[in-house]
Amino acid sequence: MMWDEEGKEVRMRDKCVPYLHIPITLGNLLKQQIMEFPDGEHAAKLLKAQTHIWNHIFNFINSMSLKCAVELGIPDIIHNYGQPMPLSNLIASLPIHPSKTHCIFRLMRILIHSGFFSQHNVTQNQLEIEYVLTDASMLLLKNNPLSVTPFLHAMLDPILINPWNQFSTWFQNGDSTPFETVHGMLFWDYAGREPTLNHSFNDAMASDARLVTSLVIEKCKGVFNGLESLVDVGGGTGTLAKAIAKSFPQLECIVFDLPHVVDGLQGTDNLKYVAGDMFKEIPSADAIVLKWILHDWSDEACMNILKKCKEAITRKGKEGKVIIIDMVMDNEKRDDEYVETQLFFDMLMMVLVTGKERTRKEWDKLISSVGFNSYKITPILGLRSVIEIYP
Repeated sequence: MMWDEEGKEVRMRDKCVPYLHIPITLGNLLKQQIMEFPDGEHAAKLLKAQTHIWNHIFNFINSMSLKCAVELGIPDIIHNYGQPMPLSNLIASLPIHPSKTHCIFRLMRILIHSGFFSQHNVTQNQLEIEYVLTDASMLLLKNNPLSVTPFLHAMLDPILINPWNQFSTWFQNGDSTPFETVHGMLFWDYAGREPTLNHSFNDAMASDARLVTSLVIEKCKGVFNGLESLVDVGGGTGTLAKAIAKSFPQLECIVFDLPHVVDGLQGTDNLKYVAGDMFKEIPSADAIVLKWILHDWSDEACMNILKKCKEAITRKGKEGKVIIIDMVMDNEKRDDEYVETQLFFDMLMMVLVTGKERTRKEWDKLISSVGFNSYKITPILGLRSVIEIYP
C-alpha cells in the first residue's frame, strides 16, 4: 500500500506503470511505517529517536550550566555554609539581580540531574529544599588542591569553543585543524602569542597535573625507583616535576618546555627549568616523562618526539626509560562514561591540535616503529594509563 502527498491511498491498477513513477515523500514514508505498527510500537521508536537527537543537540546546556554555577561561586557558597544549604539562603548569598532569583531553582535542578549536587528535605516549598555537594562538585571548589576549575575555564573559553562552529567547514578545506580555520594559526602558535590563553592553558594543565600526580606518587612509586635524573618534557609550570622532586629528593628533575612557558620560573635544590624544543633535542636523563603530550600530536610528530627521548636516555651510555601518562582507548575499563569521555578527548584533539587518543594497537605500533624493545601499560589512572617503554 502506498500514499500520495495528501495521505490518500494510491492503488496500482495498471501493472505496467513503473514503481518509480509514484511520488514518495518522507512524510508519506513515515505514515506508511507507522501504519504498519498498529500498536504504536514504531511511533514510540520514532519519538525515542527524536528525544535522543534533542539530547545531543542540547548537550552544550550541561556544560554552560556548570560553567554558570562555577562563575557564580555556587559550589564554594554551599561548601562554606557548612551544612545542607536551603535554596532561600543560597539565593540570598548569590551576586544576582533580584529579578533572577526564581531561576536558581531551575539551574540547580539540571545540575542535580547531572550529578553535581544533591538535595535534601524536599517539600512543597521550593525555598526549603537543601543542597549539598557531591564528589564532582568537591573537585570544583577553588581552594581544593585538586580543583579542576581551571580546566573548566580553559576548555569552555570562547577561544577554544569557537572552532567547533567551523568543524564541518574544516573537513572541506586544507587547514590542519578547525582551530586554525577560525584563528588563522595553530593552537601552539596562538598560545605563544596570546598571554591570556597561555596562562589559562597552563593553569588548566597544572590543575590536572595535581590530581594525576597525587595518584602517580601514591600508586606508582616503583616507576621512579633507581632513577637519578628525570626530565618532564612539556612540563608546563612544573606541577608534576615539583611533586616528584619533593617525594624523591635523590632525583635531579628538569622541567623542559618552550621559552614562553618557563620564562621567569624559579627552581629548587633538585629541580630546574630548561627552555627548548622537544623536536630538536631533549636533555639527557635516566627517565623522560611525557604527561599528556603525545595525544596532542600526529603519529609522525610522536615518532620524532620518541626518537629524541630515546637519544636522551641512551646518550650517556645508560639505558633508561620513557614514562608516558596518556589514554589507552581500549584499556580494561569499560565503564560507559569512561569510554564516552575518551571519545570526547579524541574529538578535542582533532579540533584543537593535530593529535588523537590511541588504542593499545596504535600505541604498540607507535612504540615499536621507533625501535623500543619493550613496554608496559598500567591502567591505574582512571581515564589514563602509565606506559613505561624501554630501549
